[in-house]
Amino acid sequence: MEEEKDSILIVDDLKVHLELTEAIFEREGYNVLTAQNAADALQVVKGFSPDLAILDVMMPGISGYDLCKKLKESYGTRFFPVILVTSLSEMEDKIAGIEAGADDFLNKPFNSLELVTRVRSLLKLKRLQEQLDHSESVILTLAVALESKDPYTKGHSERVADLSAEFAAFIGLSEKEQYLIRKTGRLHDIGKIGIGDYVLNKAGILTKEELEHIEQHTVIGEKICSPLRSLSAILPTIRHHHERWDGTGSPDGLKSENIPLMARILAIVDSFDAMVSERPYRKPASVEEALGRMDTEMSSGQWDPTLLQRFIEMMRKR
Repeated sequence: MEEEKDSILIVDDLKVHLELTEAIFEREGYNVLTAQNAADALQVVKGFSPDLAILDVMMPGISGYDLCKKLKESYGTRFFPVILVTSLSEMEDKIAGIEAGADDFLNKPFNSLELVTRVRSLLKLKRLQEQLDHSESVILTLAVALESKDPYTKGHSERVADLSAEFAAFIGLSEKEQYLIRKTGRLHDIGKIGIGDYVLNKAGILTKEELEHIEQHTVIGEKICSPLRSLSAILPTIRHHHERWDGTGSPDGLKSENIPLMARILAIVDSFDAMVSERPYRKPASVEEALGRMDTEMSSGQWDPTLLQRFIEMMRKR
């Protein structure tokens, strides 16, 4: 089958510039979409979803900077490359372009070969990003499918993800850290895909061997996620969310602040959600019962006591 061509949106209020740039990319074999103002460009994006945009900065009404922001917002978390082209050459203009979210910046008059080369490079980066996103989606789907097999754990990872992000915000972590811990929450139990159902669903007390077997899910989860560079930042949290503050946890026996901060946060939220959820071997505790138990066990050595105190504070304010 013939490979689908990449499509490029070109926006310029001067028709002669628009036609010149259009001819360059049609000659290179791209599908070209054009618009002479921001309003038309936004309509084109709605209808055709181009792969990349080349925007003139100086346009009447909505400038190229503002259009760049709007395009980036419309694509959400998906990578949509934007090149700004302008006759302006001051450093302030380039900074404005970067702040608008532009991925590249060219001055007029531009060299057509340089422009084509930069477009190719950004489209290659976009394809790589899409492959990573697809691989991440597969792993997330596996995590959801794993939980769906067991009515007792269904929704657990999503709840842990949301509450961990809320707690991270409560203690003042950055938006990026909140995003990362939410992602980790969704994937923290992915390693249970390598644990036998007879252990996961056992109604009675686990034997020593069974407990050691189920503890391996953190290591398995790290191995599943490690091939993806986009998940590298969350690997330590996946591996260490069952460590204990007193150093008696698994898999590496890390102690106190040697345990990554996000793993300490996840350990608290994971335990709380387990307490208030039904399991084959017990009924769920109420929120207040779970918080009371955690408060009583503040110095048990399981959790970071300072973080636990803040978590209880947040939940009771809630």
